[in-house]
Amino acid sequence: MIETNLACILSLIIIIVVFCLLFIVVIYNRFIQLNNSIKRAWSNIDVSLKQRHNELPNLINTVKGYMTHEKTLLENITKARSYLYKTQDLHKKAAASEIISESLKSLFAVAENYPDLKAVENFSHLQKRITALENEIADRREYFNECVTIYNIRTKSFPDLIIARMMKVTEKDLFTATEEDKNYVKVKF
Repeated sequence: MIETNLACILSLIIIIVVFCLLFIVVIYNRFIQLNNSIKRAWSNIDVSLKQRHNELPNLINTVKGYMTHEKTLLENITKARSYLYKTQDLHKKAAASEIISESLKSLFAVAENYPDLKAVENFSHLQKRITALENEIADRREYFNECVTIYNIRTKSFPDLIIARMMKVTEKDLFTATEEDKNYVKVKF
């Protein structure tokens, strides 16, 4: 009888230990999955930024022929594009990306004043392509921030926070615009 009780208790202890180990493995794997989702989301943003980086020279060259007096706007886009391509820092890329987005809005607003430019098929095609890329980048930023938010919540939620502390997991930064990026962009003609 004592041996049977001892065997039951030992079996119960083994089941509890196995359950705890499985639970730890599941949480650990979830952190790994979320971390990889964040990396993939950032990579997708980077791909879209590179596509935009490659498309912008075509748009700029098309527009240059029609708008020589808008030289400053085009130079700002070119500088921001170059900076975006060179930097590896997430916050600096976010800031440069916001500058480009706001400059493109200004560029498209300027184009509205040039009917000949709007009629040019290349400009129209490039404008649509850049707009599509801007929307894609916005969607990918949103997905990136969603992944980071889920990750950050899990690092602070019980029981995941125990495993997070064991793994030395820290919060990740969201893709955010700086205060300067949030300022209203004035379009001057």
